Amino acid sequence: MRKLPSLNALRAFEAAGRHGRMTLAAQELHVTHSAISRQVQHLEQLLGVALFEGPKNALRLTEAGNRLMLGLTPAFDQLDLAVRSVADTQDGTLDVSCPGTFTMRWLIPRLYRFRQAHPDIEVRLTASSKPVDSVRDSFDVAIRAGTAPWPAELEVTPLFDEQIGPVAAPALAASVIEDIASVPLLHSRTRRHAWADWSRRAGRDADDATGNEYEHFYFMLEAASAGLGVCIAPWPMVADDLRAGILTAPLGFIASGQQYVALRHSRQHRKSSLFCDWLAGEAKAFGLPPGETQ
Repeated sequence: MRKLPSLNALRAFEAAGRHGRMTLAAQELHVTHSAISRQVQHLEQLLGVALFEGPKNALRLTEAGNRLMLGLTPAFDQLDLAVRSVADTQDGTLDVSCPGTFTMRWLIPRLYRFRQAHPDIEVRLTASSKPVDSVRDSFDVAIRAGTAPWPAELEVTPLFDEQIGPVAAPALAASVIEDIASVPLLHSRTRRHAWADWSRRAGRDADDATGNEYEHFYFMLEAASAGLGVCIAPWPMVADDLRAGILTAPLGFIASGQQYVALRHSRQHRKSSLFCDWLAGEAKAFGLPPGETQ
């Protein structure tokens, strides 16, 4: 027999300990601040120890509180995962984690087709490129670019191999072909070694120390479209702009060694399976850069 305190009391304490403020815990659990405070006090009385110390506006965990948190947070994460794994529903909200620029440049322009096919599923997008933590992350589907092995507990849907190449405004195309070093090289903090990687794979010489650096990949692409220089970009991020004549890829594309995949928990509900199947179909229809073959 397990002798456990009230689950509500444990949830209230865990949320308060994680946020460091009872007000934020109350917002997460959709209850009042006083309800969180009462539950924590009730838990402290049952356990016979103080779990928080310090003034109300700067609470901190006691040693006992820290020990309890170390066990509770992973336990609630596992409960959440267990519930998700058997929630066999085809409607409701679908949480999708995806790199920000890929979301804006590839996923969102195509998402209306999924909505038309499945109007009862609301897709909620979160921008992230960080490695997937299958236990702590609360996504239904995560789209990532990288290399195997992927987490063994996740189901992998391959989308397409990444192709990269220099892209610039049409007015700079001739200069890129003639002497790429004569054109400012644009960089992104999220892919600091893009030029070095491309130069090595393409057998070309490009000094990746020159040019301007942008905080976000999307800003760098906008700078390239505005004629401020040339940047290395993956085909999926720029395909629509290339077809529209906003950008040009005068030196073509080469394989980066990375792959775009969709990751989901195995045995998860049907709506995530429907979304991954739709993604695979969109990726197949999307195709490869001109001149590339499977």
